[in-house]
Amino acid sequence: MNRKTAIIIGAGPAGLTAAYELLHKSDIKPIVFEKSSDIGGISKTVTYKGNRIDIGGHRFFSKSDRVMAWWQNILPLQGRPSVDDLILGRDVTLSEKIGAPDPGNKDLVLLVRNRLSRIFFLRSFFEYPISFTWSTFKKLGMMRVLKIGLSYIKARLWPIKHERSLEDFFINRFGRELYLIFFKDYTEKVWGVPCNSIKPEWGAQRIKGLSVSKAVLHAMRSIVGRDTSLGQQNTETSLIDQFTYPKLGPGQLWEEVARQIKEKGAEIHMDSTVVGVQVSDGFVTGISVKDGITGLITEHNCDFLISTMPVQELIQALHPEPPANVREVANGLKYRDFITVGVLLRKMKIRNETAIPTVNNIVPDNWIYIQERDVKLGRLQIFNNWSPYLVQNPDTVWVGLEYFCNEGDEFWNKPDREISEFAIAELAHIDIIDKDDVLDSTVIRMQKA
Repeated sequence: MNRKTAIIIGAGPAGLTAAYELLHKSDIKPIVFEKSSDIGGISKTVTYKGNRIDIGGHRFFSKSDRVMAWWQNILPLQGRPSVDDLILGRDVTLSEKIGAPDPGNKDLVLLVRNRLSRIFFLRSFFEYPISFTWSTFKKLGMMRVLKIGLSYIKARLWPIKHERSLEDFFINRFGRELYLIFFKDYTEKVWGVPCNSIKPEWGAQRIKGLSVSKAVLHAMRSIVGRDTSLGQQNTETSLIDQFTYPKLGPGQLWEEVARQIKEKGAEIHMDSTVVGVQVSDGFVTGISVKDGITGLITEHNCDFLISTMPVQELIQALHPEPPANVREVANGLKYRDFITVGVLLRKMKIRNETAIPTVNNIVPDNWIYIQERDVKLGRLQIFNNWSPYLVQNPDTVWVGLEYFCNEGDEFWNKPDREISEFAIAELAHIDIIDKDDVLDSTVIRMQKA
C-alpha cells in the first residue's frame, strides 16, 4: 500500500504540530514548505550577537492539560533551579520526574517563569489589570478615580443593551472612563482600527472573561496565597502568576519539533514559497513551489493539504481561480505588521520599586504596556525576565520595543537605522532609559503578524 502525502504550508507552530501528529498517528508522510529561512514563524527566536529575541512574547500556558503535556513531551520541565533562581534564592515549581533536566547544563528544557506585566502611564507603573489601591488612586489623582468609579457604576446599572462594537464591550465591563484611559489608545495602536469599528466578539476572545470584579477577586485571593500549580485552572488567563518557557526562547521548541519530525521521515523545505494550489472537482491535487534561492518552480502532488499561509495569499494561489466574490472578500482582508527593535543597555533609568527581587534589581516585568499617548511604542519586553539565558552578558539589560504598523506605511519604510534611533529616542522621552546607556540595537520586521 502506497503511503499517502500531506503537504503542509508553513513551518510555524500550527504546521509543525500538524506534521508531528500525522507522523505519530497515521501512515501519512508530511512534507512541509516554508517560505522563510526560519523555523517557528512569529514564534521563532532571533539571535543577535549572542542575545536572543522573542518576537511577540510567548507564554507557554494553556488550560488544556493535553497541550501542556505536549509541550513538556518536546522540552521536559526543569528539575533544578535556573541561574537567576539560584542567585535570588527563589522558590520555583520543579519537575519531580527522575532525570528532569538541570538548565545549568542542559539546553532542552522548559523553565517555570513568574508572570508580571504592568501598564506604564503618566510616567508611572500601574498593575495590569488595574487594582484599586491607594497607590493607584495617588498616581491617577482623585478626580480621575472619581470619574472611573462613577462611570463603572453607570455601566453596571445601565449597560449598553446591544453591543455593536469593541468599544461597547469594554465600556460595559470597565466603564467609559477606564476604557478611555487604559484600553482605547493601546488597542488602536495595536490594530490600527478604531475600537468602534471592531466587532465586540473580539473582546471576548482577547480578554477571556476578565472583568473588574474578577480582577478584584484575584487580588483578594493573592493576599491569602497564590496558585502555584502550572495549570492554574481557577485563574483567568490574563491573571496567571506563572507560565513555562523554553530556556532559549520559543523558537527552540519548534526547532526541536522540526528536528524530531525530520528524524521520523518528514521533509521540511525552507525558502520555498507556494505560488499555486491546483484544485480539481473540489479537491486539492497538488501545489507549485518557487525556490527562493534558484527561482525555479516545481510541481508536487498530494493527497491532503494543510495550509497556514495567510488566507489572502491562499485564495490568490488557487487554480482555477475561485469565483469573483470570493476573491473580492479575500483581497479585502486586513493584516497588521510588526517591528521589534532590540536594544542592549548598560542599565535602565526606571528602578525596581516592587517587593519582587531581580538580578541587578531591574524592573521585574516580562513586558510593559506603554499607554503614553505621546509615543508610538506599544509594548516593551524585558528579555532578562523571560529567561536569563536569552541575554549573553547578565550585567546588561536586553529589551524589545514593539511597534505595530502596516507594510508599506511611513514607519515600515524607514531604514533600520532611523527606526532604531526613533525607538531609542522614545524610550528616553518617557524616562525609561538614558540614551548614554545604549550599547547596541537591531531591527526585526514581521509581515502579517
